[in-house]
Amino acid sequence: MIFKKYQVYIAKVFIKNILVISLIFLSIAFITNLFEELKFFDNYNLGLKFPLLLTFLNSPTILFELFPFVFLIAVKFFYIQLNEKDELEIFKNNGINNIRILFLLSLVTVLVGLIILLLYYTFSSNMKRHYLLLKNNFSQENEYLAVVNENGLWIMEEIDGLSNIINAKKFNKNYVEKVTITQNNKLTNEINIINAKNADISTKNWLLNDVKIIRNLSKEKIDSITYKSTFDGEIISELFSNLNALNLFELNELSNNYSKIGYSTTEVTVHLNKLYSMPIFYLLMTILGLLIMMKFTFIKTKFFTIIAGVTVSVFVYYINYFSNLFGSNETIPVILSIWLPHLILSLICLTGGIKINEN
Repeated sequence: MIFKKYQVYIAKVFIKNILVISLIFLSIAFITNLFEELKFFDNYNLGLKFPLLLTFLNSPTILFELFPFVFLIAVKFFYIQLNEKDELEIFKNNGINNIRILFLLSLVTVLVGLIILLLYYTFSSNMKRHYLLLKNNFSQENEYLAVVNENGLWIMEEIDGLSNIINAKKFNKNYVEKVTITQNNKLTNEINIINAKNADISTKNWLLNDVKIIRNLSKEKIDSITYKSTFDGEIISELFSNLNALNLFELNELSNNYSKIGYSTTEVTVHLNKLYSMPIFYLLMTILGLLIMMKFTFIKTKFFTIIAGVTVSVFVYYINYFSNLFGSNETIPVILSIWLPHLILSLICLTGGIKINEN
């Protein structure tokens, strides 16, 4: 497919505006996040380098969340740029109507959106992972490691001179099944193995049931014992709550692993649906931004463009907020709560797009 000169020109101007607005948003995100990091490390006397490093690692993820509004502002500046040079009128005189321009911008948006989802999000999630690993070193509970894989839930923690490695085949909120705790005494190098049929982990004092203890080649059976941990069900659930540190492949793998250990996959499914819907979200914001500029012709300056952009952004934010609120309250299905705002925006764009060539 050979693109015409006007198509290449429009695409270049639009992409240039996307890049410029992205850099502006990234700068704002960097500055605001830096203040947060400086406040967090206020009592650590680490100077400025470490907060700067963390801010550098975290800023791409913040920008990813702001991309819908980047497209909204970018298309508005695109329109102003062409309108100031009377290029829109030249396009009309040469048979290039508003529908053609809208279609071309939509195509560019979808392509850029897919690049953002497949490449940029992979990059930002990798940066976020490094950010969390570095910042978790300053957590009050930094003597542990927890992970979920195809073999179940794994936890490593050190308590009272004992190195404990915990494996549970099933995990469901405050309840685990088929638990194995391998304890290594660092002083005596003695190794004990505790097997339990299940355990109540609603508190940090785990109640293990139907227990078998292997100690010095001897076996002992006990109905129940208490194991003191630094974890409870709530803490374990929160460990895997920051899904922005995982790319698309890792998220799908995590969902499969959650299923294998009996843990709810709802949170991962919701996050995946949010990611899958992003290119469509960008498309709707581009169409909405262009329709606003075409319908409300009094918006000709960059100042009013920013004001209009902020107003629309607030409107879209509250649509998403209330939809997610209904989803979390189970008033509507959770997955529907992700796609409902896009449906509403689609109807608004469809209504606004009627007779677009008359403008």
